[in-house]
Amino acid sequence: MKDYQFQEKQFLPIPIEKAWEFFSSANNLSKITPPNLKFIILTDTGNREIFNGQKIKYTVSPLLGIPMNWLTEIDHVETKVTFTDKQLQGPYKKWEHTHTFVPVKNGTMMYDTIHYQLPFSYLGKLAHWLFVRKQIENIFNYRKEMLEIIFEKN
Repeated sequence: MKDYQFQEKQFLPIPIEKAWEFFSSANNLSKITPPNLKFIILTDTGNREIFNGQKIKYTVSPLLGIPMNWLTEIDHVETKVTFTDKQLQGPYKKWEHTHTFVPVKNGTMMYDTIHYQLPFSYLGKLAHWLFVRKQIENIFNYRKEMLEIIFEKN
């Protein structure tokens, strides 16, 4: 099974405490996810900060508008530094998304690293080539734009 990796970074003009507060609340994820994915959080997180072992269930429609359940577990939380969400159930064979926050002059540099695999062997490779990689890039481009809007207001 082919292992893929996607990396992104973004400067946020806010202190690390504010960046952590935003990203450690699962409720904010829908604010930075493209509307066409019809992303809905099903787990009541109570807007609490994430914690090791936390499981969060969503629905998402990544392909042809067909809703799919996605269950992730939060792992390796180091407050104001990093956390990883790992897919337990969902559209990927493997999905591990590590978020890292580094204080820099006038704000925070945020790094995203995703390691993922697709199901269906050769069909998965073809799907990656045809649209999956581009869809991930589009999601992160949308996220960048939304974060600029959200944090420009503050």
